[in-house]
Amino acid sequence: MVKHVVMWRLKNKEDGVFIREEILSLEGKIPGLVSIEAGLDFNQSGAAYDLVLISTHIDREALAIYQDHPEHVRVKNIIVPLVGDRGVVDFDI
Repeated sequence: MVKHVVMWRLKNKEDGVFIREEILSLEGKIPGLVSIEAGLDFNQSGAAYDLVLISTHIDREALAIYQDHPEHVRVKNIIVPLVGDRGVVDFDI
């Protein structure tokens, strides 16, 4: 199993609710995607990101399929112009 974590600082924090809904719309649409979560930050510290995605995939190959899947690409194309900064971590579990 593989975890995929992405954190974003948004240009406009108000976009977070819309982006979260788009991320969650991926559930059940991509082979090998076991689960997907997205959350909005309430911490508000200078070190905090505004939005996080945490997904679980059956293996590294499934993560690669997810990255290129048309539904993921569609959501990614919505998110990219709204982002100021991004961090990513992928790890085996």
